[in-house]
Amino acid sequence: MSQELSHRLFTELDALRLIDPHTHINPHAPVATNLADILGYHYYTELAHSAGLPREQIEDSQLSSKQRAELLLRHLGPIDNTIQFSWLLEMARELFGFDSTRIDQRNWESLYDAADECFRRKTWEAEVLEASKLDAVFLTNEFDDPLTGFNTKRYIPCLRTDDLVFQLGSTSVRERLDRASGISVKNAATLRSAIGELFRNFVQHGAKACAISLPPDFSPASVTAVEAEAAVSAAYSSRSGELSRDHQTQLSHFVFWTLAEFCTDFHLPFDLMIGVHRNVYPLGVHQGRDLYDSRVSLYQYRHLFNGFPRVTFPVSVLASVTNQELVSYAWIFPNVVANGHWWYSNTPSMIHRDLVARLEAIPRTKQIGYYSDMYKLEFGLPKFRMFKRILANCLASEFILGRGWSEDDALKLGTQILRDNVESVFAL
Repeated sequence: MSQELSHRLFTELDALRLIDPHTHINPHAPVATNLADILGYHYYTELAHSAGLPREQIEDSQLSSKQRAELLLRHLGPIDNTIQFSWLLEMARELFGFDSTRIDQRNWESLYDAADECFRRKTWEAEVLEASKLDAVFLTNEFDDPLTGFNTKRYIPCLRTDDLVFQLGSTSVRERLDRASGISVKNAATLRSAIGELFRNFVQHGAKACAISLPPDFSPASVTAVEAEAAVSAAYSSRSGELSRDHQTQLSHFVFWTLAEFCTDFHLPFDLMIGVHRNVYPLGVHQGRDLYDSRVSLYQYRHLFNGFPRVTFPVSVLASVTNQELVSYAWIFPNVVANGHWWYSNTPSMIHRDLVARLEAIPRTKQIGYYSDMYKLEFGLPKFRMFKRILANCLASEFILGRGWSEDDALKLGTQILRDNVESVFAL
């Protein structure tokens, strides 16, 4: 009964049209051009490297696209137990018409050719969006990205601010800011004005959020005008990009607090992705060097959540170990929303545990069920389907069988966290 019930719920959830609230899609090249684009997703390169494939082979610039795909496909055996391999297999079946239950040395070339035939079709982007039932996806735009030449209703801009907060000591970042804002920054006041121009430009081009990824030791707080002036002066007089620890901390706090102020002014949610340590494994493959630190605490953000009650903060945590704290903060703070299942938490066992905790403790209006974090549109289908299966199981066991809810009521809850809350939180 439970399995049949879960299947019925999944079928209904899988029919929903969705909006993906966080991706790394390039709107000018949203789909893959060859299978190497798919296999270049960091999950596959880092897992293959972890299982023994040397980084130098994976990142060999002399390899053709087909050679790179062959290299990775021939070394997927040790990772065929992973959910990431399941994504690839489901994508191959559903999008490329691949009809095998395995990918190995005997059939990798037939998969490559089948995928290549799909990639060559001019209608491929539209086909993938339709198969994935995606109406729109959010982008991750650097503050100086051009926001023209693509459909901003389908590919929704989002102002990513990591460089502004943590790299403003760099001459190149300061020059980019001057060009993007049209303001020659000289002090704290002109820096604030420049950031305001970025917000105006993004909102005029349809942006619906501001976002940042944050290290475990970051504790945002306001700074005094004197501290802000000294930190900005130190940054703009530095040629090396090196700042004292105090000046770097004050500068980051000033810029971050200014971003939150403009989120208030422009009515934008501020996505916080909390807890990533960069370059923990320097010898890893590209994008396979970062890890979480379980010592991170949302207590570090109490001043922010209290100081900006009119800003909605969709919060993602890097590790499931932090999920209980996120549940508690979303329970208490009206402006904290639990957002998706990020990176190392994006596996079925972790999602199931975290999702049940959220569903039983956070108001239903304050949960964004899932985002794909994808770089190519082809990943939308298998990643969202993974989540929808887990959601269907949770609704069946915890609500229908566990609490006596009707199937209709359970589906309304599932629809709300999959689609409706994305529209309401981001004012779509």
